[in-house]
Amino acid sequence: MATYIVTLKDRSTQEVAEADAYRQEGQMTTFFRTDSGRGVVDSWSTRLFSVRTTEILMVRRLQDESLNSTDPALLAQSA
Repeated sequence: MATYIVTLKDRSTQEVAEADAYRQEGQMTTFFRTDSGRGVVDSWSTRLFSVRTTEILMVRRLQDESLNSTDPALLAQSA
């Protein structure tokens, strides 16, 4: 699983932990956790976070191993 960092128009950030994927659903972008081993978003996926797509400036994906790094730049971004 990964963590997504969502930067919004107002420059605030939202961390979405344990997400596997995201997709646009109408006017919203939704982040999902899927069952282990499944690479698709379907009716069995768990919705974790939704935000209006027009409010998103950037989405960054951090792998789990990068969160465990001792690199101060990565630690500052994940905090």
